[in-house]
Amino acid sequence: MEQIPLDSIDLQLLEQLQRDASLSNQALAARVHVSPPTCLRRVKRLLDAGLIERQVALLSPDRLAPLLGHGLTALVEVTLDRQDAERLAAFEQRVAADDAVQQCYRVSPGPDFVLVVGAPDMPAYLALAQRLFTSDANVRNVKAFFSIKRSKFEPRLPLPLTPGPASAASAAR
Repeated sequence: MEQIPLDSIDLQLLEQLQRDASLSNQALAARVHVSPPTCLRRVKRLLDAGLIERQVALLSPDRLAPLLGHGLTALVEVTLDRQDAERLAAFEQRVAADDAVQQCYRVSPGPDFVLVVGAPDMPAYLALAQRLFTSDANVRNVKAFFSIKRSKFEPRLPLPLTPGPASAASAAR
């Protein structure tokens, strides 16, 4: 994907879409003070450049809990026995393919990975642990922390109000 320069309108569009991706093109254009055709063209450009990965609905676990049960959210630290590139990539691909794994981070220092996983209950978490960790001879250590309360969840990236030096430099070219 090509790297595109970002101006303040692009940053405003990205900020507004992070807050509410369900806005109509008309409403989005009004919020950033551009015409609807300009807005549509710019959003398409941001999508084509891969700056917007996807648009999703964020569900409320607290409101779904009475209907589906509370479930478990665990933050799991995983340390591998051998950390060569091939084994790190293999583990990463295996956990990323599992629907129970909501987030996967390769970290340093400390454990090799930190995962955020969701399971309906403890037996389901145990099955996940056996599937992803116990069955992998290269997993040396697993430490799980179970959430008792979600105090904050914000997937929004902090964006500057104006383009940074890298974007300005590419725009000058």
